[in-house]
Order: sequence, then C-alpha cells, then structure tokens
Amino acid sequence: MGQLKKRPGTVIILYVLQAFLGIGAIGGGGMLLVDPSGEMMGMPVSVLERSPFDSFMIPGLLLLLIFGVLPLVVLYGLVKKPDWQRFAGLNPFKGLHPAWTFSLYLGFGQIIWILVQTYMMNAVSAVHVFYTCLGLLIQAVTLLPAVQKYFMLDGSAERS
Repeated sequence: MGQLKKRPGTVIILYVLQAFLGIGAIGGGGMLLVDPSGEMMGMPVSVLERSPFDSFMIPGLLLLLIFGVLPLVVLYGLVKKPDWQRFAGLNPFKGLHPAWTFSLYLGFGQIIWILVQTYMMNAVSAVHVFYTCLGLLIQAVTLLPAVQKYFMLDGSAERS
C-alpha cells in the first residue's frame, strides 16, 4: 500500500501535530481526572457554570480519550498504514487511507471542542486561540496535495 513511497516533509509535520495534540491532551485530561476541581490547572469550577458539568471529571475524560488517545491511534495509522478495512464505513474518501480521514476529523473536532469550551466558559484565552489554530493547522496539512498523495491507496489494496 505505498509503503515504498517517499515520505514528504509535510507528512512528518502531520505526525508531529498529531503527536503534540495527543500528548498534550493526555497531560491536560490526566490532570483534570486527578484533580476534577481544576485547581491543579488554575481553572476554578465556576467556569463550568454554563456547562452541564459540576466538575472537570467528564471534560477531563473526554479530553484524555478523544484528543489524547485518539490522535495517537491516528498517528499510528498514519505512520504504519495498517489495514483498517473495518473503518471503511467511516471513511467517505475511499481512495485515501482511513488514518488520513481521521486526521481531518480530528482537526474539525479540535475546533469544535474549543468553540464549545469558549461558549460554556464565556471566555477566550490564548490557550483557546492556540488550540483552535492547531486544529486548523492539522486540517490544512492533512489537505495538502503531497499529504493526500502519500495516503492514496494503491490498486492492490481495495477498501471500498
């Protein structure tokens, strides 16, 4: 499946972006699970007034799993390009490896996560701007023609 294709530098950048998102979210989500009051991260529970949560436990768990573990699974898929035929139903881009599609989804998800967070907190900080930009950057790099070409499925690996 194109394992012999030369890996463009933009693909390496995508690896780094996914790793950064995953490792950062595992750290942040883990801290919120250890201290659901948010004090360890300097976030008072009062910022959750407009949310359905009483503590940071559920947001921490979601952060850890969706934006921590999942980007690292996607990173694995981007690097190894395993046979992910079981995910074919979630991939509308039949000519591209599902890990490429999930990278795009994570970019969208990151932006939505931050927008919902800023709405619920009724505040925007530099961290929100940074992670929104990270989501946009993941999308932009994922959509680069060289990256798309690298993750094209060859004729010997039909997945539709």
